[in-house]
Amino acid sequence: MTIPSDDRMSLTHVRADGSAHMVDVGGKAVTARRATAEATLVTRADVVAAVFDGSLPKGEAVGTARIAGIMAAKQTSSLIPLCHPLPLSSVEVELSAADDRVLISASTATTGQTGVEMEALTAASVAALTLYDMIKAVDREATIEGIRVVEKHGGRSGDWRRPDAGSAG
Repeated sequence: MTIPSDDRMSLTHVRADGSAHMVDVGGKAVTARRATAEATLVTRADVVAAVFDGSLPKGEAVGTARIAGIMAAKQTSSLIPLCHPLPLSSVEVELSAADDRVLISASTATTGQTGVEMEALTAASVAALTLYDMIKAVDREATIEGIRVVEKHGGRSGDWRRPDAGSAG
């Protein structure tokens, strides 16, 4: 996709010459910001049961995936080149069973000058990847699906919620 040169100035992460740069958020107001993202690990029902009863060969998957997601959220700016480092005030990662899938929800919060959607997406993604690593010995055909922002709160653009929230994967 080629962006016409006259439209480049309206894209905050693109300079007039088309090169990417980190946006200066120094002039933005400091506000409370929250975001929630989700991901779905699709596997077999027996594997989901093993995830939640702790009987996987690699051990306790739920706690491992939760901690991995929390740690990942705190490293987002090291992983995504144009993300600002943020002082996260909260990261919550929840995993729940649903037949042949594990639903992963990650919520992040900060008081700052830019949003925390990328941190929530990173937490959900890495929790799902960790869970895949924990189950791959029993189901190599598992997939990760539906990684997306569900809602965000705060900032200049205000609050937003995905109309079909809660139906990932």
